[in-house]
Amino acid sequence: MKLTRRRFLQGVGGATLLLPTLESFLPRGVQAQSMVAPHAIFFRQACGVAAAQNTDEIGQEPERFWPNAQGPLSAQTLSGRALDELTDYVDRLLVVGNVNYGDFDFGDGHARGAMQGLTGRPPLVPSAGGDSEAGGESLDHRIGRELNDGGRDSLFLYAGSANGWLGGPCISHRGPGERRAALHSPLSAYQTVAGIGAGENAAALDLLRGRQRSINDLVREQLTGLMGHPRLSGNDRQRLQLHFDSIRDLEGQIACQSDEELMRALDGAESIYESSDGRDVLAVTRLHMDVAVMAVACGYTRSVAIQVGVGNDGNTRYVDPDSGELMENFHYISHRRLSHDSEGAVIAGSDVLHHKVDRQFAQTFKYLLDRLDAFPMFDGQSLLQHGLAVWYNDNANGPAHATYNVPWILAGSAGGFMKQGQFIEVSGGRTPNVGKLHNTIASAVGVRKADGGLLDDFGDPSLSGGVLSELMA
Repeated sequence: MKLTRRRFLQGVGGATLLLPTLESFLPRGVQAQSMVAPHAIFFRQACGVAAAQNTDEIGQEPERFWPNAQGPLSAQTLSGRALDELTDYVDRLLVVGNVNYGDFDFGDGHARGAMQGLTGRPPLVPSAGGDSEAGGESLDHRIGRELNDGGRDSLFLYAGSANGWLGGPCISHRGPGERRAALHSPLSAYQTVAGIGAGENAAALDLLRGRQRSINDLVREQLTGLMGHPRLSGNDRQRLQLHFDSIRDLEGQIACQSDEELMRALDGAESIYESSDGRDVLAVTRLHMDVAVMAVACGYTRSVAIQVGVGNDGNTRYVDPDSGELMENFHYISHRRLSHDSEGAVIAGSDVLHHKVDRQFAQTFKYLLDRLDAFPMFDGQSLLQHGLAVWYNDNANGPAHATYNVPWILAGSAGGFMKQGQFIEVSGGRTPNVGKLHNTIASAVGVRKADGGLLDDFGDPSLSGGVLSELMA
């Protein structure tokens, strides 16, 4: 049996299951580490964070997000900040300060951040506000286009209301003005990775819709043969069993809805996948993260982008963990007012509520890290260490929507390319440098220039080129 990283198993009705890399079938003389392709998973938050600032609405707001000292991260440097939710990974985090976006004329701070966060590009049409379109390709798509088999699109996953400011999904682009469609339903995303296309694999789809089978069941004969193969090592058998168990767990979580809700989701109708309740939105986000981990573990894609909420996340009402009640929508809270602009009444304690939302995003990011870290690779490291998980924001803060010091939190080292366990404020003052960060991340996961050198020209030519060498190991 000849296996490669991207060999498919195919079973009943055309269902397919991608396999993780197996050490037992690596070519002789090939180092295991070199066969583990690095990946990037981008997790986007809107509206900035509750950082130190002076606002007209609240006055002097204390620091509640950034570590309290540059240099090595520890439980002490994160204590009391939203980032202390990630203390378990303190040695594998890279907190990047002083990331600055271009002050392009999008006509709105949220449009400027959402459209530029992964593209580093100005708008196609200046001052278009909610009708803005980005002027270039996004980083997640570039990674997929260059590194995925056959240039397969990277995964773009979305949780929250489908319509709203900037038209819902808005962070991923094929090119200038070419916004990508996102997969809203985790079930649809799962079926995409598993190879069950609408109208093409009716037998497999019917079995899954009836919840009678798992993808594992549909390829049972092939899996049994593989697990019994004489060349398969004990480690590979354990890795495969974990992989198959994870798939069944994911299917079980997706099927935890009522039959009626599940059928509506399968038929593309309204469901909790388009909810404005923050509890639903983050639950769907975690399911998307499960699919993302499966997709990168199997080599389906080297890049995933996960967007939470519309362009300003103005439809989502997150829960106050202290009261158990839903807050005002997140955009109102980020403005500190009962308004999408600067005219409404001040929301008392809205800076604290913003911090509570930041913590929920940090907890959700930790869920992604937990899933990646639970997947062992054959070189003794986890899937987390072989790639980059990136939690980034559209804005630095609210209500100012500042373009400088925008939070970017990285986890993993992409196989040793990136530093870890540090809070580093990159140099350059307030000069726009997000393009350099894009170049660094793309280079870390394997994108290269035509001459084989590190990527140094992603994004708009008006932004500084090169990489951020201070982040590299």
